[in-house]
Amino acid sequence: MKFRHTLAASVALIPVALLSTPAFAQSTGSQDFENEIIVSGSRANQGVAGVIAPDTTKAKGVLTQAFIERQSPGQTVNDIINQLPGVSFQNNDPFGSAGGKMSIRGFDNTRINQTFDGIPLNDSGNYALYSNQQLDPELIDQVNVNLGSTDVDSPTAAASGSTVNYRTMTPTEDFGVKLVGSAGDFNFFRVFGLVNTGILTPWGTRAFFSASQATNDTVFSNVDQPGLPAHRGRINKKQFNGKIYQPIGEDGDFVALSGHYNENRNNFFGSVPLRYDSNRVVGSGSGNRFPLTRDERDYGVARCQINQAATAGAPDVANLCGSVFDERMNPSNTGNVRLNSRFTLAQGLVLTVDPSFQYVKANGGGTVVGVEARRDVNPNPLVGTTPTNSNCNTTPNGPLVSCQTGYIGGVPYYGRDLNGDGDLLDTVRVLAPSQTQTNRYGVIAGLRYELEDHTFRVFYSYDRARHRQTGETNFLRADGQPTDPFPINDPLADANGNILQKRDRKSIAGLNMFGGEYRGEFGRLTVQAGGSYKMFKRDLTNNCATSSVTGFVECFGTNSAGLAAWLANNPTVTIAPGVTAPVQGPQQRIRKYNKFTPNVGLTFDATDDVSIFANYSKGVQVPGTDNLYNAFYFPADTESANPTPETTDNFDLGVRYTTSQIQAQVGLWYTIFNDRLASSFDPETERNVYRNLGRVDKYGIDASVSVQPIPELSVYAFGSYLKSDIQDDVQLGTCSAANVADRFYGCTAVNQPAFALTSGKRESGAPVYTFGGRVQGNLGPLELGAQVKRTGARYINDQNTPLYQTIGGRTVQVYGAKAAGYTLVDLDARLKMDWAGLGDKVYLQLNITNLFDKLYAGGFDGQLANNTVPNVNIGAPRAFIGSIVVGF
Repeated sequence: MKFRHTLAASVALIPVALLSTPAFAQSTGSQDFENEIIVSGSRANQGVAGVIAPDTTKAKGVLTQAFIERQSPGQTVNDIINQLPGVSFQNNDPFGSAGGKMSIRGFDNTRINQTFDGIPLNDSGNYALYSNQQLDPELIDQVNVNLGSTDVDSPTAAASGSTVNYRTMTPTEDFGVKLVGSAGDFNFFRVFGLVNTGILTPWGTRAFFSASQATNDTVFSNVDQPGLPAHRGRINKKQFNGKIYQPIGEDGDFVALSGHYNENRNNFFGSVPLRYDSNRVVGSGSGNRFPLTRDERDYGVARCQINQAATAGAPDVANLCGSVFDERMNPSNTGNVRLNSRFTLAQGLVLTVDPSFQYVKANGGGTVVGVEARRDVNPNPLVGTTPTNSNCNTTPNGPLVSCQTGYIGGVPYYGRDLNGDGDLLDTVRVLAPSQTQTNRYGVIAGLRYELEDHTFRVFYSYDRARHRQTGETNFLRADGQPTDPFPINDPLADANGNILQKRDRKSIAGLNMFGGEYRGEFGRLTVQAGGSYKMFKRDLTNNCATSSVTGFVECFGTNSAGLAAWLANNPTVTIAPGVTAPVQGPQQRIRKYNKFTPNVGLTFDATDDVSIFANYSKGVQVPGTDNLYNAFYFPADTESANPTPETTDNFDLGVRYTTSQIQAQVGLWYTIFNDRLASSFDPETERNVYRNLGRVDKYGIDASVSVQPIPELSVYAFGSYLKSDIQDDVQLGTCSAANVADRFYGCTAVNQPAFALTSGKRESGAPVYTFGGRVQGNLGPLELGAQVKRTGARYINDQNTPLYQTIGGRTVQVYGAKAAGYTLVDLDARLKMDWAGLGDKVYLQLNITNLFDKLYAGGFDGQLANNTVPNVNIGAPRAFIGSIVVGF
């Protein structure tokens, strides 16, 4: 870029790799394309106090390890970037191990592309990000955030919003060891170890290997209260990483093979309905309320025992033990293998190849009451009989053909004795989570050619994920906890050996992408233009019958007779008022989406320190698996069965000022968001309903400045403002008599169209503004830091109205239109121990998060309706964490 050809002869022989700036892109190819040479003696592109405003055509912010290492050890990188403009993250706990919610410029985490050494991390099905499964922060060289755009070669289906990229450190040339031990509130304990091997061979081979383990109590629902023995929720996390790095020649070529494995065993906690109505009860149940005070926040969940009665000839009834949200376990095993490589084929001609493999095994916990008897699947039974199981429990086969085993109406019917009392009269609570297993293969390959002031590259990206979503069951222990957190390991079968599942679907998500990019340098002007043609394919197989527009299914597994009986007795469904269609049984559907996404930008160096940047990019997000499987309710050739991809047109214009002491950036942005899908998620039923919100216009301003006037002091400040404007009202269905009486949805008559009155309103779930900053001072061996983040109010629903519910026959307001803004303050201190003769790599560190123990509404999904109470996580409480760091 602007300094590529200005090196003096005295430095012409210095290896290129030693003079390169930090990499601010995702894949090796994007890094190589954006790479530039630093002027000898300049520190502008190294950032100030760990913050960089890189000289690119995109609006981008970068945090380096110098910033990251001051945060709490083990903290998720998604919380660390909460100190960048445009980013809003609500952490579920102070330690980064329990998840959270993120948005960037108002795009929620399912619309943000996150990459790890270039490979996409979004769930291949619903595009969710899991912040508790990210890389240990000690290993992150830097994290950069593209505000509103992505690199053109990124193989993702989830890029209608922004992009978060982080890259692993390169093994050092010298041998070294780093050990970190941390302890804090809520019985937090973490150990981390890193070994750099140094150069191992005459060819410069080097490697690092690391491991960590962290445990703590869940931060809510874990407090002993008088007369209430508490259920002790726990969070357990372990992680292993390694990287082997082989440099090749003197042109910066290399091959790097890396591996990552993360394991979480967590209890859920702190997700409660956002309600402040009368007769409030705070707790974990689905009907409880969001706490108003810190004392209410520390609710307890009683220990319990499942009903183990087994009385022959009597109906033993399952109790509630194991059903409370806070008792659920949320296990996950995730891992990947990554290869990054760069090869110089000829003068100016460089090949990059990044293949990868990822594996996921996870579920969301939860229980259900299982039934020993079969189920009568006939909704209109013979006179004197009922459509449940009373006709089917007298003999193993039952008196009717319609008595079947299966997962029917959300309940597993086994047709066999579960508790050993010799009858089929009982109900037994069993573990019944939604299980996901994914095998994902990908590759990003590029060829770059440089000719004087012009650089060209072509690339190809491939991504294929086999996404298996099932819902097996298993027994619970006496205390309501799982015998095995993964029922898929040893699932329960019915009387005929058929595995019962609440869902049974297989998805192949594929992407083939071709593209190119050009960069030209014309004096002070640099122009960058590129684009990619993306070919998405979704091969969807649903082995169950779809019985609801929310995606609810009836599953019979290998019990084909049971499926046939259910279909025969339930031949049609209602797809619109007065309109019926054949019920959709097990089937395969294939959906293809092709889109060209251009990316064009420029930078103009007004002076040596001031540059102007502008960028246009197009983003696309194809419908996720939940949306597509919900659409199986409709016949395949109908419009409702073919949801439309979301697209964005993103415009950025800004100015930067960069010197060795100041990094400043301010940018205006505008996004046109088309076919935006709105959904509402209920963790108790695990169901989403999707509707097209149409067009949304979004615009705002992001700014940041980092200053280091003297080596001992640095100051950083940032801020953002966001405005969104939904263009249309959204039809929800038809008006009921209650809607007319309450004047909801513009209803004046029964059966007229009911609309969510969203036109001219803001999107929900995103803060109107954010601002904050950090100050760090060095006083000899003692280093002190303080950072603050103010998050503005967030609307609860897209109609920007209070929440209403019908209670006691009356429609009453249960919450306001917004979740209130909040301010979090964090402190950190580091005492170096070199004064005691222990060297400069040994120090003590103290971190205090949420210093004033602010109680606030944490992460929640925005929603369309104003009569549905969302579940909201309670914001992470105050925590003290002390660490000992030893390096040599």
